[in-house]
Amino acid sequence: MTLLSRREFCAAAGLAAAAAPLLAFGESAARDVPDVAKIDRHRILASADRYLQEQPISITSYSSPRSAGGAHDYFSEGDYFWPDPKNPSGRYIEHDGMSNPDNFTAHRHALMRLSLQVPALAAAWMLTRHDRYARHAAKHVRAWFLDPATLMNPNLQYAQAVHGVNTGRGTGIIDTIHLVEVVRSIPVIEQAGALSADEMGQLKKWFADYLVWMTTSVNGQKERDEKNNHGTCWIMQVSEFAAFTGASDLTEFCRARFKDVIVPGQIAADGSFPLELRRTKPYGYCLFNLDTMSTVCQILSTPKDNLFSFALPDGRGFARAMAFMFPFIADKSSWPYPHDVEYFEYWPVRQPSLLFAGIALSRPEYFKVWRRLDPDPTVEEIIRNYPIRQPLLWVGQGV
Repeated sequence: MTLLSRREFCAAAGLAAAAAPLLAFGESAARDVPDVAKIDRHRILASADRYLQEQPISITSYSSPRSAGGAHDYFSEGDYFWPDPKNPSGRYIEHDGMSNPDNFTAHRHALMRLSLQVPALAAAWMLTRHDRYARHAAKHVRAWFLDPATLMNPNLQYAQAVHGVNTGRGTGIIDTIHLVEVVRSIPVIEQAGALSADEMGQLKKWFADYLVWMTTSVNGQKERDEKNNHGTCWIMQVSEFAAFTGASDLTEFCRARFKDVIVPGQIAADGSFPLELRRTKPYGYCLFNLDTMSTVCQILSTPKDNLFSFALPDGRGFARAMAFMFPFIADKSSWPYPHDVEYFEYWPVRQPSLLFAGIALSRPEYFKVWRRLDPDPTVEEIIRNYPIRQPLLWVGQGV
């Protein structure tokens, strides 16, 4: 090993600093961040090496005769809708919490696959600086957003359709929560030199176009106005896509909406989520909404405006919601509410809310639980509701 000159050392240090995402809530909490790079190194590289063998597959590889869209239009069907036994050929009816296995899900599976591959590959490049990881991640990004033959159109007009009722719903926009960590990965891939300036411009245009659709279409506005986790997921997506495209007006809109709509509308005096508790999967939905809120706080917080610690005059805020759920994450057997009708036994996993809140609120007990939970669930329903899986992309401590 040769000694580095002062100039070489400074250049290398600058590269490392640029690679690590800044803590949204200021550098003062950096000393409390677990060494995510060290903790996750083996799992990241094992996944990334496996994904190097998998070629891009976009939505154009699958089609459904029930879709009202074209080959480049994302299509899915509402999970909890089933044929009516009294009218099997008529409009579907809802059974909340019970997923219909016969609905079309191929596009969603492809999107989830992308959300596993690209962030792992980007994180592997951050750890190793091996170009092969970034180059392979770039192939997936091009296939989904740049290649005219395989790209997805920047809208979800036909997402979560219900047979006999509609060709797509606003609630379908929740499907693209799996693009949030993909977008978080793109600047890392660019820094590695695997995406050109022209390609970055095209990618920003794709997401800018998607933001226009999310904020102006009927479906987009309906999803924005949903009262439960759907409204939170809309803000999470818009916040990350706006940060990527430089849409500062939307960033400010989301920050204000979190304070003025999400917190007062979703968090009870004791910190619980009443709208999630009344569902047939209360535990899973509470965890999901908590993770989504924590990600919104991670994206939007600044040293002068820390959403993690923001509270209404009556004390309601994310910190109270986190304090309410934490005992039930640490010990699920203490959960006093009904069990989920499906998948209850597979929760919790390594919820990102534990890490983000642990750092922002200086709660080391959150880290302790975070470290002992499973970071890589294999059950599809859990993966679907656990979209933030590579914390190195969000908290780059130790790189």
